[in-house]
Amino acid sequence: MPNPNDGLIAPYAGTVGLVDTQAYPAVAEYYLNGQPTFLRANLMRSTAVANLAALSTGVMTSTAVLLYAGDVVTNLTFISGATAAGTPTHWWFALYDTASTPNLLGQSADQTSGAWAANTAKTLALASPYTVTTTGIYEAAVNVTATTPPTLVGASVQTGAAGAVVSGMRILAQTSGSSLTTTAPSTIASPTTVGTVPLVIIT
Repeated sequence: MPNPNDGLIAPYAGTVGLVDTQAYPAVAEYYLNGQPTFLRANLMRSTAVANLAALSTGVMTSTAVLLYAGDVVTNLTFISGATAAGTPTHWWFALYDTASTPNLLGQSADQTSGAWAANTAKTLALASPYTVTTTGIYEAAVNVTATTPPTLVGASVQTGAAGAVVSGMRILAQTSGSSLTTTAPSTIASPTTVGTVPLVIIT
């Protein structure tokens, strides 16, 4: 059975008597998610309580997510909030590596004018599954080019806390690029830290 704490909350060590002191929220989330063989997420679903204006048309939003060596990433899932995509022309998801300037690892097909209704989870497959070689913080990204981008389900964090508060911290969410259409940028260059952290589920 996979470690139910993987990718969610680091476990506490050991036991106290007969009481396992691993992080109970992570264990509960594992069972709530249906005891998956493989699933990673940047947030627990119960903490994704905000309807985020996380997207501007043609600007990519990326969020940090922990992946482990040996993970095989096939799909990325983001969830729209109360606002649907209005007249989309391009939208896609992408995965970036752990570099200080993250490099593109894979992208889904461009969904062009495909609908993304309100309060709807969208799961898109990468063009090719990616096998993680190094445990670390990766970036899951979403771009929607549309008259009105959808809102996204996630967590609202103060921007100061979403950034690198002390040396070595990774940014929780950021925006980058402009006038994006069919193709994800080769790197996440000149990003802007934001406090809108969308929930992403990786399978």
